[in-house]
Parts: sequence; C-alpha cells; structure tokens
Amino acid sequence: MRHVNLRPCVAFVVVALAVATFVFAAFAQQSAPRGFDRANMCETSCKACDDFYQYANGGWIAKNEIPAAFPSWGITSPLREKNIATLHQILEDAAKNTAAPKDSNEQKIGAFYASCMDEAKIEAAGAKPLASELARIDQMKSTKDLPATLAHLHSIGVPSVFGFGAGQDFKKSDSVIAVTGQGGLSLPDRDFYIKDDEKSKSTRDAYVEHVTNMFKLLGDDPAKAATEAQTVMKIETQLAQVSLDRVSRRDASKQYHKMSPADLKNVMANFDWNVYFKNAGVPAFSEVNVAHPDFFKGVDQMLTTVSVDDWKSYLRWHLVHDAADSLSTPFVNEDFNFYSKTLNGTKENQPRWRRCVVVTDNNLGEALGEVYVKKAFPPEAKARMKELVNNLIVALREDIPTLDWMSEPTRQAAIGKLNAFAVKIGYPDKWRDYSTLKIERASFIDNLLRTSQFERRRNLAKMGRPVDRTEWGMTPPTVNAYNNSLMNEIVFPAGILQPPYFDLTADDALNYGAIGAVIGHEMSHGFDDQGRKFDAQGNLRDWWTEADAKNYTDRANCVEQQFSGFRVDEVAMNQNGKLVLGESIGDLGGLKLAWLAFQKSMQGKPRPADIDGFTPEQRFFLGWAQVWGRKQTPEAMRQQILTDPHPLGRFRVNGPLSNMPQFAEAFHCQLGEAMVRPVDKRCQVW
Repeated sequence: MRHVNLRPCVAFVVVALAVATFVFAAFAQQSAPRGFDRANMCETSCKACDDFYQYANGGWIAKNEIPAAFPSWGITSPLREKNIATLHQILEDAAKNTAAPKDSNEQKIGAFYASCMDEAKIEAAGAKPLASELARIDQMKSTKDLPATLAHLHSIGVPSVFGFGAGQDFKKSDSVIAVTGQGGLSLPDRDFYIKDDEKSKSTRDAYVEHVTNMFKLLGDDPAKAATEAQTVMKIETQLAQVSLDRVSRRDASKQYHKMSPADLKNVMANFDWNVYFKNAGVPAFSEVNVAHPDFFKGVDQMLTTVSVDDWKSYLRWHLVHDAADSLSTPFVNEDFNFYSKTLNGTKENQPRWRRCVVVTDNNLGEALGEVYVKKAFPPEAKARMKELVNNLIVALREDIPTLDWMSEPTRQAAIGKLNAFAVKIGYPDKWRDYSTLKIERASFIDNLLRTSQFERRRNLAKMGRPVDRTEWGMTPPTVNAYNNSLMNEIVFPAGILQPPYFDLTADDALNYGAIGAVIGHEMSHGFDDQGRKFDAQGNLRDWWTEADAKNYTDRANCVEQQFSGFRVDEVAMNQNGKLVLGESIGDLGGLKLAWLAFQKSMQGKPRPADIDGFTPEQRFFLGWAQVWGRKQTPEAMRQQILTDPHPLGRFRVNGPLSNMPQFAEAFHCQLGEAMVRPVDKRCQVW
C-alpha cells in the first residue's frame, strides 16, 4: 500500500534536500560478551585487505537468498521484520479492542488497521470508492478547470503536475512560507523518461502496458485504454523534460527562488493561481519559494497545447495510480506487477497484514509510535544514546581544530554550528494531536482520504507561523536516522535504538562501529557538500572563506571521483559519484568520528579483550561492515544507482575504509593491496 497513503501533496523534491537519511540496519545478536557472527564471514577464501565487504559478509551471502516478497535482503533484515511484528501485535490488539474510548488514539489506530484488513469489503467495492473523484475529473470542460481540479486532488493527497505546501524559508529558517515545486511523474525519476538505453526503453514500454491495464480495470475498452496510456506517457515525458535532474536537486541554491504570490503569474501565466488557492484552502501568504521556475514555465506552455481531454486522462491515471494498492485484488496485483516486480525484481507481494501495518504507520505514525515506544524503548536506552551522541560531538569538536586546510574564521563558524546541533532521540517531546481526525471501521479508502486531508490542513496551517522545532520527519518506529540542515538537527527514532544493533550490553567496539558511526554519519551530514552551506541557525548562507571553500571542494571531489569509479557488474553501471557524494562524505566522516570517540572511550581503562578472535579495533570495523551485508535483485540495484543518494552497501564498506589508515593498521594491510588507497588518492574531508 505504497501509493494511496493519500498523503498531502507537499512531497515535492525540495523537501528532501534538507533531510539526509541514513538507511541501515544491524549486526546479529549473540550471548554476552556480545560479538558478531563469525558464520557470516568469509575467512578462508577471502582476505580482509582485498575486499573487506566480502571478507566480513561472504559467508552470509553464500548461504542466503532473497525472499520472494523482497527486492533485497540482508544480515540485518530480520531486525526490521521484528520491528514490524511488534507493530503488528500492537495493531491487532487495538483492532480487537472495540471498547477503546471513542476518538482515542487506540481507537483510531485500531479502526484504521481493521478497515485495511477488511478484505471482503475492499474486494466487493472494486473501483467504486473512486467513482466520485473520477466524475469530478470528467466534469472538466476546459483547461481553465484544471486549477480547481488539481487543488482538490492535492487536498486528498493525489500528487499530480506539481506540489504545493508549507516549508521553511531556506534563508530565514525560523519562518514558514509557501513552497511549490516540480512533480507529476509516475516513474521513479525524470531520467526514466529521457534515457535512450535499451533497458530504459523496455521499462517505458512496460509502463505504458501497465497504465493501459489500469485504465481497462477502470472499465475502459482496450483501444481507448491504450490511447489514454500513450497520452499519459506523452504528458509525463513533457514534464520530465522540464524537470531538474536528481543531482541538481541536491543543491539548495538551485531550488531557492522566493517571490510574491502575484509573481507566480510570471512563471505560469495560463494557470489561475487564485482559483487554485481558494479551492485548496490555502491561507493568505506573502512569500512563496518557487523551487523550479523553469518547470513551471514548461507546464505553462503545456496548458496551451495539451487538450482538456488529455489532461483528464492524465488525472484519471494519477488518481487510480495513487489508490491502486488500496483497492481490490486486480488493482493491487497490476500495481505490484509493474512497480515491485518489473522495477525492483520482487517475485511476490507482501501479506496483507504487513502492508496494513506499514500504511497505518505512514498515516497515523505518532499515534502508533506513542504505544510502540512504551513497549520497545526503555529510558536507559535513551540515556545511553545521549551519552554516545555527546561523545561523538566532543570528537568532532576536538577534530575541527586539527584540520590544517581550514582557516580560523571558518573553523570557529564550524564549531559554532556543531555546538548548535539539536539532538532528538527516540520520540517527540510533544506528540501530534489527532483529535480532529475522524477514523472509522466502515471504509478504508475513506480513512485514507481523511488522514490525507488532515495532514494537508496541518501543513497549510503552518504558513506564516514560527517553525515548530519539536516536529519530527520520521515516525518513532522507523528503522532509520536523519540530519535536517534547515533545523540543524540530528534525529534518531526509537526504531533503530534497540538490540541488537544498539545494545546496552554489547561490546563497545561494536556499538561504536555501528550506532556510533551512524551518529557520526548524521553529524557529518551537517558538513557534507550541501549541509556545509547551512549555518548554525539552519539558514542557507555562505559562511566559508573563498580559500576554505576551495579546499573543501577539492577534498569532496576526491570522494566523488572514488565513488564514480565503482562498477556494478550485475547491471553494467557505475555509481554516480555526484549523486552519492553527500552520503559518502557522511560515511567517511562518521567512521572517523566514531573511531576517535571509541579510542577516547578506552583511555584510562584496561585494554578490552579480544572477542571471537578479533581485537577491539578489528571488531569496530567488522561492526560497520556487517551492517551492510545484503543481497539485491539486479533491478533493485539499477534503481538504487539511478535514484538513491546512498551507494550500494559494498561501497559503503570498502569506499570509506580504504581511505582510513586506522583500518589498514587494524588488519595489517599494506600499500598496493585493494583496501589501501595510495596516499596521493586517499580521501579525507573531516
């Protein structure tokens, strides 16, 4: 149930540039003293200094296959499944408790989940839940009706043409203004429409066939459905051609074009913005960031060349596309066959209960999360995590003065930004108020519509108000972490702060190598090639001297070139060093900081004993490496390379470690071996 969470239509790409996520999981649990699972390693036929990723994970890779319902599977995947199982039990209990107080969070998560699990009712309804929305689209008489129709579709979370909502002002981060940006594509990225290689062409052919099948499921005859699908492809290709590419979208400065509402007519004159604002329920505002002006100028031309009937086909497609995995089985299967099987190589769909758990977390995440943290996140875990974060902050504070390439003015500004970091651990201090949201068991689609409208109203109400710095960008059960440059904060949800990857009883070497490097990674995002452009208050501002900026760029270019050289033979593609630069700087900096903090933690104490035959220094690096042991389908690899700012796991291990003399010393690696980069090619940013 991916599409129709019917989320508020503010998911345009500009939001993502301020939040750098760190997708990861953890190593296997063993009895105390906690070590790692040597069975996962490839010690006999692999050498640590040749390919450390294979050395640390080769045993697991040889013995495991990807389950049919997943595009990838790793050493740590069972931990995510355990987390899902915890949420599953919470929701099953809530759904059974029909005596829960009306409008309480327990009643809402239980009713939402129960409506999702009511398969008989969903099957009987077929496409009927979309009937009123399809009729609304069909009533359009001319393109002059497009603003009102788009406003309504955006209000129910159907992303089409562009996104509009509230967001922080990049250069005045304590203010919330209107933000609008490119959108309207159904393939994963603009390049899927533009690239001319055979794989891209065959993907587009499969996409047109999928759209045709969806129109047929709505009741259109085959000839009409095929024509409509070609229309959708034509419109989306035109949108793709005027869209900013994914690498450019990493650059905040390319996505900041603030103007008055009246100036919107200068970028899209043929669109009645006032009609859109009125029908979307947008409050009065005085400033708007048009993230992608050239995109809107392109759409403006389309408003004069694309017929109203073609726009109807496009909007009908986006409605059913967004709702497909929440409708009856034929829609679910057709959606799965293209988006999961064709694009990601997944062989079978997830069971219904699991999809319902995920969609409940997506739509009522803090109501569900409040129950989750009581069950899965003890106070002592939060306290220990605070200690680890503080240790990493101290490590970076002590490291910055040692950088001989940085001048004193920039150094002091960097330390000032570090000192201003906000740290969020576990769960929000202030939970989201769902009191105005009505959830009932009668209709799953109706619940999705209401949650989308609730989130849309909540977002739009922020315009003109001070930034609420208590808000979170992830739900508490999420197995992830992030850095938000606009907030100058690092955030660690409870979902990742639990055994075995963050374990109060685990060996310090493993905790520092895994969760410690995660902490360092998120801290380093504040100083990666894009994060460094934001100051201590979260404002987009150049606080670097010209010489220091050049020195930084030279060091960042080293990382970019290293990762651009990594070849993925399974799909005959290289990593895009420009796309993965921020995450790769985060890994390299995070590991260094975690290492420094780990070394400091051992000062004045007896040296830790060897465990599993490995020194504490070796365990530190093995803890990091076994985070990334996994298998992926070729399709999933290809999509990750094209769209994900995170490199493949093998390169997240070998890439940063081959730059670290500490790693070479720990495993006695010598110059000339693959895991030791020549001194003149060794990358170090922080």
